[in-house]
Amino acid sequence: MQYQNFSLIYLLKLSTVEKIVLTEKFSKITVHWHPYIVGELNDNFIKVAKVKDDFVWHKHEREEELFMVQKGTLFIDFRNKTVEVKQGEILTVPKGVEHRPRTNGEEVLLLLIEPKKTKHTGDLVTERTVERLEWI
Repeated sequence: MQYQNFSLIYLLKLSTVEKIVLTEKFSKITVHWHPYIVGELNDNFIKVAKVKDDFVWHKHEREEELFMVQKGTLFIDFRNKTVEVKQGEILTVPKGVEHRPRTNGEEVLLLLIEPKKTKHTGDLVTERTVERLEWI
C-alpha cells in the first residue's frame, strides 16, 4: 500500500482537509459588515462578509488587509483617491493606511485574509466593531 510510509500525525492532519464552499458560507450571512471566519492560513484568518453602503474610516497600524471581491463592486476610499475593486479582483491595503470600504448601494460579497488579531474596524471602536469573531 502506498500510504504506509506516512506518519499517523500526517494522516490525522490530512483527514481534516475539506474544501470550503463559499456560496454556502455566504448564504448563511444575514448582517452586513460582519466578517465570519471560514478558514485559517498560517497566522491568518480567511473570512467572508457581505457588505453594503458605507463602512467607517479606519486603519490597521500593524496589519495589512486583503480584500477579494467575489460578487459586485467594492470601492475603497483613501484620503487621496478611491480604488474600484470588481468581481475577481484583489486589493491589499498596507498597514497604517487610513481607508473606508463602501459600495454603491449593491450588496457585495468579500473574501478577506487578515492576521488573526486584526479587528475589522482597526484601532477604532464603534457600534459596528465585532469584538468576537465567529466561525460560519
